[in-house]
Amino acid sequence: MVGGPCEGCEAVLEYGDEDLNAVDTLPEFASAENKLKITGTVYKGDGKTPAENVVLYIHHTNAEGIYPTTGKEESWAKRHGYIRGWIKTDKNGRYTFYTQVPGSYPDGRNPAHIHPFILEPDGKYYYLSAYFFDDDPLLTGHHMEDPPRGSEGVVKLQNIGNMKLIERDFILGKGIPYYK
Repeated sequence: MVGGPCEGCEAVLEYGDEDLNAVDTLPEFASAENKLKITGTVYKGDGKTPAENVVLYIHHTNAEGIYPTTGKEESWAKRHGYIRGWIKTDKNGRYTFYTQVPGSYPDGRNPAHIHPFILEPDGKYYYLSAYFFDDDPLLTGHHMEDPPRGSEGVVKLQNIGNMKLIERDFILGKGIPYYK
């Protein structure tokens, strides 16, 4: 692990021996009222060369702001819930997740967000700045990291048909302390 303390970073390793693809569909996508497509490109440190075979892990709440569980979760799934997934970037560094727009926590103090983590092919892993939505009234400067980790975390939800879209690229090591 690089980049300083991280609660839950080890979850990026929990895909086990699963054969990952550049596209993953998270639980509850089919039944979600607000479907969401998250896509982008992961680049090497130069910000130009696509990074192949990078594992990206995300987890987030459901529309009610809860990390839902079934009661059978193990390891980090006990905290992260079952709305989580892993991809491995393709030869062009591309990735896509199909999921749902998360809700803010029920206490109303935190904006809706998605937690991303990276595992590089050489074994380095770290967390990235969370995805926050630019129009969320709960979003304040307190929620953003300076410098952003991987790329700017505040994103715009776009409409594409019956789905929302987030496009966010990452640069390996960008804004990560002690990254070499």
